[in-house]
Amino acid sequence: MSMDRRTFLQLSAAGALALPALAAEPRNGMPYRTLGKTGEAVSLLCLGGYHIGGKELTDAEATAIMRRAVDEGVNFFDNAWQYHDGRSEERMGQALKDGYRDKVFLMTKHKGLDAARAQEHLETSLRRLEVDVIDLWQFHEIVHPEQPKRIYQNGALDFALKARDEGKIRYIGFTGHHINSTHLEMLAGGFDWDTIQMPLNVFDYHFRSFQRNVMPKALEKNLGVIAMKTLGGSPGNLLDSKVVSAEECLRYSMSLPVSTVVSGMDSMAVLEKNLALAKAFQPMADDEREALLARVRPEAAPGRFEVYKTQWHRGSIPVPPGEDPNPEDFFDS
Repeated sequence: MSMDRRTFLQLSAAGALALPALAAEPRNGMPYRTLGKTGEAVSLLCLGGYHIGGKELTDAEATAIMRRAVDEGVNFFDNAWQYHDGRSEERMGQALKDGYRDKVFLMTKHKGLDAARAQEHLETSLRRLEVDVIDLWQFHEIVHPEQPKRIYQNGALDFALKARDEGKIRYIGFTGHHINSTHLEMLAGGFDWDTIQMPLNVFDYHFRSFQRNVMPKALEKNLGVIAMKTLGGSPGNLLDSKVVSAEECLRYSMSLPVSTVVSGMDSMAVLEKNLALAKAFQPMADDEREALLARVRPEAAPGRFEVYKTQWHRGSIPVPPGEDPNPEDFFDS
C-alpha cells in the first residue's frame, strides 16, 4: 500500500513537524532547543544513562565519556533509579564532580507509584548522584493500564509536588514505551506535566505510533518531548532490518519536534560519531522523510523490530481496543 504526499502531510500534521525554536546559540557547535514550557535550553543530543553503567566500561572510562560529552556541548543527561542496580547513577554522580554538575541539566527516572515508594527512590537517587537537586524527575515506564490511576490516586504526585516545593526537584515528567494509550491517560488525568519521554523512530510511525497518537497531544500542552528508542532499543534492533542506517534513524528523530534525543553511548567512538552527527544536523526535507518512511514501511510489520511494544517480561502486552489488534492490518490508517 503506497503513501501519497497528501496522505503523508495529513498524517504528519504538517504544523506538528515544525522544530522547536532554538533556545540559544550552539555551544561548541551543539544545537540547543527549548524544553517545552520549562523554557530550559537543552542540547539536541542527550547522553543516555543506561549504557553508561554497563559492565563493559570501567568507572574511569564512563567518567571520561560523560565529561567529554559536556565539554563538547551536551548538557542533557538521562538516567534512572534502576539502571544497573544504581551503578549508572553512581557513575554519573562521580562524573558530575569538579564543576561539571553546574553544566548539566540532570534528569533521572523512578518507579514510585505511591508516596512512600516515590520518596524512597528520590532519596536514593539524590544520594547516588551526590546532588541536592535533580532538574527533571520522571515517572518511569508507564506500562500497564492501571498505572496512571495509581500515580494519580496513591499520593505519588502529591509527593512529587512536595519535593518540588522543597527544592529537591525542579520539573516533573513521565516516560513509557509500550502502549501509547497509557500516555494519553497520563496526559488526560489533569496534572500539568512538564515533559514526556517516548519512543520516536522511523518504524514507530507505522506501528502503534507514539509519534502520531501521543506527540501531537503533548505538543498541544507545550510539553518538552524527549525522544528515545531511536534505534529501536538496545542493541539497535531497527538496524537488524538492514534497510536503515543508524545515521538515518538519529536524523529522522532529530527532525521531529522534539527537544532532545536520548542516545546510549558506551564508548568514546560512539560518542564522537553522535557528536559529529548532532553538530552537522540539518532537518530532513519532506521528500526525504517520505522516501525513508516508505522504504521502511514493509519492514515495520508487525512491530518485530520494536519488541518493547509487543512483549514485556517475556509475555505479551494486551492490545487495548483500537490499537491494531490484527497483525495483518497493523498500519495506522
